[in-house]
Amino acid sequence: MELESGSSNGQSRLKFYKSTLILAYQSFGVVYGDFSTSPIYVYTSTFSGRLRLHEDDDEILGVLSLVFWTLTLIPLCKYIVFVLGADDNGEGGTFALYSLLCRCAKLGLLRPSHATDDDISSQDSRLLIKETRTSSLLKEFFDKHHSSRVVLLLVVILGTSMVIADGILTPSMSVLSAVYGIKTKAGGLHENYAILITCMILVGLFALQHIGTQRVGFLFTPIILVWLLSISGVGIYNIIHWNPRVVSALSPYYVYKLFKLTGKDGWTSLGGIVLCITGAEAMFADLGHFSQLSIRIAFTTIIYPSLILAYMGEAAYLSKHKEDLQRSFYRAIPEVVFWPVFIIATLATVVASQAVISATFSIISQCRALNCFPRVKIIHTSNQVHGQIYIPEVNWMLMVFCLLVVSQLSL
Repeated sequence: MELESGSSNGQSRLKFYKSTLILAYQSFGVVYGDFSTSPIYVYTSTFSGRLRLHEDDDEILGVLSLVFWTLTLIPLCKYIVFVLGADDNGEGGTFALYSLLCRCAKLGLLRPSHATDDDISSQDSRLLIKETRTSSLLKEFFDKHHSSRVVLLLVVILGTSMVIADGILTPSMSVLSAVYGIKTKAGGLHENYAILITCMILVGLFALQHIGTQRVGFLFTPIILVWLLSISGVGIYNIIHWNPRVVSALSPYYVYKLFKLTGKDGWTSLGGIVLCITGAEAMFADLGHFSQLSIRIAFTTIIYPSLILAYMGEAAYLSKHKEDLQRSFYRAIPEVVFWPVFIIATLATVVASQAVISATFSIISQCRALNCFPRVKIIHTSNQVHGQIYIPEVNWMLMVFCLLVVSQLSL
């Protein structure tokens, strides 16, 4: 009996590890598409303002140091270490946090439509018991001021609305920019044809959603993995070939030095730096489609090191070619591999839309559970992962709005 029990436990652990690795693999094509394409525009955006007046080596290394510490503190420390642990029965996103506040701290105005008094898990019960002085003061404040609960709900709805708006703007802009990227190399492509190609790609992208996150992940993941391997390989080449000294920019001293040398111009450049974490919110918003462990494995093993190498390589190239600051990413690619990387970059920008589309489905589902959204048909596309869902009405509405955005941009 003990041998059978040990064998059964071993098989269950093996099954768990296998499913986790499969989810980690799928997450590359769903969660990290938008996040992994940020090297295309971060340096260009950062040096597009008054920071163009400061284009010495120290400034370039300072920007690299800012990018490194932003990636380390927000996605790695904040999301991977802390935020992913604040899930609501496996779901992530703004409304998941609000649902936790409603059930555990009684701070909200709403109550999940599926919740009962017996639904609070043992973990939630511990949260109720272990109250600190700060949490007690907060609860007392919300109890005394009913308007504060209204403000909290409005903030949650505003944050959710922004994510849904992102689900419209990101596919439109990323696919359009990819098509215009092709246009820069094929000057004969007429404007109307570029818009038509963009619309066709968008229709195809949204038509794929009904097959489910699992199949979409398997379809898109190879593109993102090849993209990450490409930019990390190019990064290593540029570091070795142009300026190995960029490794020293990992020291926060260069951040201090950047602000000391540039003053106010350095602070205004932070808007460009923030672009390096574009799509990081999808790690939490898409949590219901995957698992905490799978998202953590994918980020720490491949996403984080690949992006750091890409940014370091681009900085190494720029330190020797300051005239290319306004078109740094493609200029930093060695000529011999330019076209393959260019094609992969174009495909990756299309895949980048998937993160916000999946996040929109999850958030709408959470809104519906809290009676903040009209009843819509929710299709569960996986037997293993409950959070992998598809909402037909929302999908086609997103597609229509995306097409409208593209058509308006062409006018």
